[in-house]
Amino acid sequence: MLQIDNLHARIGDTEILKGLTLSMGAGEVHAIMGPNGSGKSTLASVLAGREEYEVTAGSITFDGVDLLELDATERAVAGIFLAFQYPVEIPGVSNINFLRSALNSIREQREEEPLSGKDFLAKVKACAQLVELDGKLRDRSVNEGFSGGEKKRNEIFQMAMLEPRLAVLDETDSGLDIDALRIVSHGVNSMRSAGRSFLVITHYQRLLDHIVPDHVHVLAGGRIVHSGGKELALELEDKGYDWIVDNPATEKA
Repeated sequence: MLQIDNLHARIGDTEILKGLTLSMGAGEVHAIMGPNGSGKSTLASVLAGREEYEVTAGSITFDGVDLLELDATERAVAGIFLAFQYPVEIPGVSNINFLRSALNSIREQREEEPLSGKDFLAKVKACAQLVELDGKLRDRSVNEGFSGGEKKRNEIFQMAMLEPRLAVLDETDSGLDIDALRIVSHGVNSMRSAGRSFLVITHYQRLLDHIVPDHVHVLAGGRIVHSGGKELALELEDKGYDWIVDNPATEKA
C-alpha cells in the first residue's frame, strides 16, 4: 500500500528526514518510535501533504500513485487521514457540519452520491459510539472547549466517519488518561481490516499494549535505524534507544 524510498525532507533550512525508507502492506499496523527530534511528526506531516515541509529527495508511492504529486486535499480523497498530535480548534464550525462537508466532498471527488441526511446521522451515531463521544460534543464547534482527551476521541470519531485507507496517528496517546486511552484504542481496533493500514507514532509502549502492531520501527536522525516485531517495543521500554542509536551494527534496511 505504501512505499517510501530514501525520503529527505526539511522545514526551512533544517533537514529533518535524511533517507527514510519504509514499506507497508494493506491491513498492517506499523508503529514508529524514537527519541525527541528524530523526525516522527515530520514524517506524519509529509505524508499528509503539509505545505511547510519540503521534500528534497526520495519518493512516496501510495496504492501505486506518486503521493508527492498530490496536494493535501487529493491525498485525503485518496484515503489518507492524519490524527494530529495537537488537534486544532475551529470556532464557529460544528463537528457535524464539518464532517458532513468533508465526507460528501470526498464522495463527490469519487463520483459517488452524497449521503442522505438519514444515512449520515445513522453513521454519526454508530461512529460516535465507538469512542463514547457525547452528543453535546458532536454538536459543538470542532474541538472548541474540548479537553485533551475529548480532542483525541474526536479525532478517532472523524477517522471512523471518513474511513481512510491509511490512518496516520501522530502521538494520539499523548495526554490521555487510562480510560481515554482505552476508548481511543478501542475505536482504532474496531476499524482494523484487511484493506486499511495504520501508522502509529508514539513514545510509549502503553499504547501498543492496546493497539498491537505488526511491525515496530525505530526512527533516529531522520531515518529508520532498526525494525522488529511487537516485542521490540517492550525492549525499547526496558532499555531506551541508546543501544540501537549508538550501535550501527543494529541497523536494518
